[in-house]
Amino acid sequence: MERTTLSRRTFSKGLAGMAALTAAGTLGLAGCGGDTAESGSTSASGDGKTYKIGVLQLTEHAALDAANDGFVRALDESGISYDIEQQNAQNDQSACQTIASTLVNDGCDLILAIATPAAQAVAGATSDIPIIGTAITDFAASGLVDDNDAPGGNLTGTSDMNPVSDQIDLLVQLVPDAKTVGLLYCTAESNSDIQVALAEEALDELGIAHERYTVSSSNEIQQVSESMVGKVDAVYIPTDNTISAGISTVTMVTNENNLPTVVGEVGMVEGGALASVSINYEELGYRAGEMAVQILTEGADPAEMPIEQMTADECDLVYNQETADTLGIDVSFLADEGGEDVSA
Repeated sequence: MERTTLSRRTFSKGLAGMAALTAAGTLGLAGCGGDTAESGSTSASGDGKTYKIGVLQLTEHAALDAANDGFVRALDESGISYDIEQQNAQNDQSACQTIASTLVNDGCDLILAIATPAAQAVAGATSDIPIIGTAITDFAASGLVDDNDAPGGNLTGTSDMNPVSDQIDLLVQLVPDAKTVGLLYCTAESNSDIQVALAEEALDELGIAHERYTVSSSNEIQQVSESMVGKVDAVYIPTDNTISAGISTVTMVTNENNLPTVVGEVGMVEGGALASVSINYEELGYRAGEMAVQILTEGADPAEMPIEQMTADECDLVYNQETADTLGIDVSFLADEGGEDVSA
């Protein structure tokens, strides 16, 4: 099969409309105006105001952590003064709802929601406070906005819709003899369902069979991963938060059983997967932070701010050389095309 050339590129901060398909370790709910889990302030805002900002992150893993870091960096670089309340729901839906309600009741000026379930919880708690979402695949399909180009409410943000077809092309380059691909994801995440449907479409066009392997919680990851062994020739994983948080469990199984795994983002490659055409989540969060500053200081209306999305040309080609060596797969062509080795 002729190989499609992929290259490593950097993120562009331009606006882009999005197509329709395109607990807790620290649940100290102190509130935006009280003692905070993490607070920060920079030079005083032009109007002398200190903004109250709440953050609800679904769970801890490299991609969502990076988006959070990027958001805070944008606030710092903007020169505004702010207090920030950082909360992590540890992938617990009821904790998401509790935290969302608390942030709303404490009168935040703006709330950042990281990942789809977090955004859904915050959106259900307020229709007045501006909400910025990030690390969300499709805002419209998830019921968060009326339209990705014209949100129409109090919520907007940045999408992590993946270049799924490019990721499938990469899988085929790395495993050219693959006849069946396993699609591993969590059924509780609507963002994953969207990406898996796109992956199936891409595989159908290539004449490659595929099979869904799903978990409903992190407790099932090892068992389901083991169930793929001997049944598929390679594995594709979208930007699924549950699987990403448990990627070391997945790759323990796949790498020991010579099963190449192509994934949705760089954090999973760092965790032992083989390769990805990956969004830069820190830059995704940074752009979400820029949108937040526009709302807070310039009076920008979330209803009129299109969801922003990265394209394949703005993503990074990454691979794990240690995993490639374990699997006996030659990835030298990825380095030749500008790919980055992210192995430890």
